[in-house]
Amino acid sequence: MKDERGIYYYPFPQNKKVRMYVRESDGTICFRLWNSDDPELWSQHGWLPYEAVQQASAMYEQKNDFNPKQAYDLEIARAALKDHPETTRSNHNTG
Repeated sequence: MKDERGIYYYPFPQNKKVRMYVRESDGTICFRLWNSDDPELWSQHGWLPYEAVQQASAMYEQKNDFNPKQAYDLEIARAALKDHPETTRSNHNTG
């Protein structure tokens, strides 16, 4: 899916208030979370490369409160980007 912020998917399909935006920059897939219940989240947190997600997920494996691998899904991100090849490269107008 795509809107004015860019290409996104729903990391928690049951919750349409949360979107995960994706873009590719220099061959790296990057993620950025948006939540309609927390509009400041977008401005407070920038784009996160997938490598950083992998590093952080090791910390969360010992906790059961959040699964970054579900939210930051590389395969879903690749599929979303493939669906919109005209905007696959860094979308600099998304802040």
